[in-house]
Amino acid sequence: MAFNLANLSSNKPSEGERVKVLVIGSGPAGLAAALYAARADLHPLVLTGMELGGQVSLTHTVENYPGFPEGVGGQELVELFQKQAQRFGARIEYDTVTAIDFSQRPYKVSTYNGAYLAETIIITTGATPIHLNVPGESELTGRGVSYCATCDGWFFKDKQVVVVGGGDSALEESLFLTRYATSVTIVHRRDQLRAGAILQKRARENSKINFIWNTVVTEILGDDKVNAVRLKNVQTGEVSELPTDGVFIFIGHHPNTQLFEGYLEMDERGYLVTNKLMETNYPGVFAAGEVADPVYRQVITSAGMGAAAAMRAIHFLEEHSQETEPSLTQP
Repeated sequence: MAFNLANLSSNKPSEGERVKVLVIGSGPAGLAAALYAARADLHPLVLTGMELGGQVSLTHTVENYPGFPEGVGGQELVELFQKQAQRFGARIEYDTVTAIDFSQRPYKVSTYNGAYLAETIIITTGATPIHLNVPGESELTGRGVSYCATCDGWFFKDKQVVVVGGGDSALEESLFLTRYATSVTIVHRRDQLRAGAILQKRARENSKINFIWNTVVTEILGDDKVNAVRLKNVQTGEVSELPTDGVFIFIGHHPNTQLFEGYLEMDERGYLVTNKLMETNYPGVFAAGEVADPVYRQVITSAGMGAAAAMRAIHFLEEHSQETEPSLTQP
């Protein structure tokens, strides 16, 4: 029952280092889980994935994490999380998981650099915002381009912003942005919104919100920061420019769950399904953070979920402390 990525090399080690708690992912959920497991003297191993810190590491300033009244840089916050977890004995490895054998516990976890036998696994692989993939987007991310109004809305006080999207998230975030911005222009590629009726009503009745229909953003303009977007009407082909101080993109998220397809239970959007104890449908496998949270997607909620998952992993190990190498296949 081992799942392998398509580009995985066939040259894999047959054995692996045994660890009590293996954390996949190194964002707030993963590092919080590592901290709690380390304080329980379980010597957790964190496999960072492609980028240490996840999405928050790309955030210029985090204003809403408790304990930092002046705000804190996303990268700095990640470094503090990491330092605290390592202080208590967590081990951080810059490596990426390529396969997991769910047929028995300890679960064999293969990576680009080796393999591990994990008695418990905490999955914190996060979710990735869907990008427009237009010129200027990546260059100006953190300089006017954002994927989180709750995180960055305050920086656009008394400014004009553009929101791209037409679903629930786009309208919810647009309404939130009206607390700060002087105007919010929603750009949608269709002539009708996909959001729920109540959200549509609230948005249409808000005097700060404007709509541009049947239109897509083809380029985000600016040198050191965003100053305009280039638009194209999908019906007429007409091209125009709209001055703006910021662009908020809400066209969806992709939970990073491809590795677990066919094994771990997921909802219709691909998010991992857990119970209130952060447990997945496999014993000793837990999930926390945005990979299992399509609703809140905040640093503080992800960290809390990571702590909860680690606490449950600690209890699981205590309950199964007499087992040597049990076979715990899925019912």
